[in-house]
Amino acid sequence: MDELLRLVPTATYGDALPGRTADGHGDAVDGHRETHANAHESGSGSERGGALHLSAVLPALSSAIGHPTPTAVHADPKACQRALGLPDASSAVVVLVDGLGYWNLAMRLGHAPYLRSLMNEPANQRPIATCAPSTTVAAMASFGTGTCPGLTGMAGYTQLEPASGKLIQLIQFKDALAPKPANPHVPVPPMIDPRDLQREPTVFELLAAQGVRVTSSGLPKFAGSPLTEAALRGSDYRAGVTPRDRVLAAARAAREPGLTYLYIRDADKVGHNHGWDSENWVATFEHIDAQLALLRRNAPAGTLIVIVADHGMVQTDPDRRVDIADEPELSRGVALVGGEPRSLMLYAADGESAETIAGRWRSRLGESALVRTRDEAIADGLFGPVADRVRPMIGDVIVQAAGAATFVDSRTQSDKATHLPSVHGSQTMLEMDIPCLIDVA
Repeated sequence: MDELLRLVPTATYGDALPGRTADGHGDAVDGHRETHANAHESGSGSERGGALHLSAVLPALSSAIGHPTPTAVHADPKACQRALGLPDASSAVVVLVDGLGYWNLAMRLGHAPYLRSLMNEPANQRPIATCAPSTTVAAMASFGTGTCPGLTGMAGYTQLEPASGKLIQLIQFKDALAPKPANPHVPVPPMIDPRDLQREPTVFELLAAQGVRVTSSGLPKFAGSPLTEAALRGSDYRAGVTPRDRVLAAARAAREPGLTYLYIRDADKVGHNHGWDSENWVATFEHIDAQLALLRRNAPAGTLIVIVADHGMVQTDPDRRVDIADEPELSRGVALVGGEPRSLMLYAADGESAETIAGRWRSRLGESALVRTRDEAIADGLFGPVADRVRPMIGDVIVQAAGAATFVDSRTQSDKATHLPSVHGSQTMLEMDIPCLIDVA
């Protein structure tokens, strides 16, 4: 666990295998990244990401079903398909299990006979990387568009909306809605259009424009939700009330050539409420395994099934919780605190220097966190390529937790939010490593 909770090298983006260029030659580690991360990197020292990345999954699948669809980050979908080891198929189902990190899965395999059978295959015994921050908002957009937070503009659970100068929450787009109209029957429009915030085309949109069938199966409340519109728009959404309904809807959709997406959220939800190593989580994990086995049994023969996640989860240590409200040196010069407990984005007050704030945080936190200014984090490739319009949305200082530490702010967060038993967002193996399990019905 000590190894899993160490910060690891920043994951790269692109079509090559980690540490290799697209033509197969070695690729030197960026010296700037070495400067800022060496003290925290895993002893393995290996690079991560490239084509072995969550952002590469949909481009790779587009190639596998015969409709290679490049994105702004992945220009060669076929290379992604080869790197991930996906066979060709006329129909594919990709399942994203929220919160089921590779190591969370590996440490509880005794409870999951179907997933255990997949993990016995050598091709499935290696994790791929998620994006940074390793959190649902950023990962869903990176997954859906095949790009990165620096292009999608979805860089954290909460982030600055530059026009208003306020923090917005990007799961439900909370605090991003216009005032309620006098007529209660008139829907409240978003102050920020999800399609305007996230402007990259999704792979679903790009495939549909080619005439490819694209189907999503999920909860009714997620149909047309702001996050769906931002990150996963473009598919034919099939809503199902029960898990069985959603699984069987995905299996039925797979009877026709094309791509099917199935979302399973419970591991993340139960992990936040009870802890990822709790009995509640294990029971949920068993149910998830049963859903995936049901999909495997009902999918048409020859269907390619790929199972991924958006991030892993870390069990927090109450003794390593730092409350910014109780730390005058940490709150000094900071106007807004965005992000999440494992990956903060600090927005400097007028006249304050990011370097000065970062220095104070480094001095206070020591080895408990990797603290970078925005310029340093962008130079390290933390958010991938960053568009000019996205840069102001990112905090002036980025703080990523090591070990089981968390950083909260009781001035603005609820008591429950500051005491979640399991969280995610940082750059450790436990959070960054996700499964990419391949099966063929």
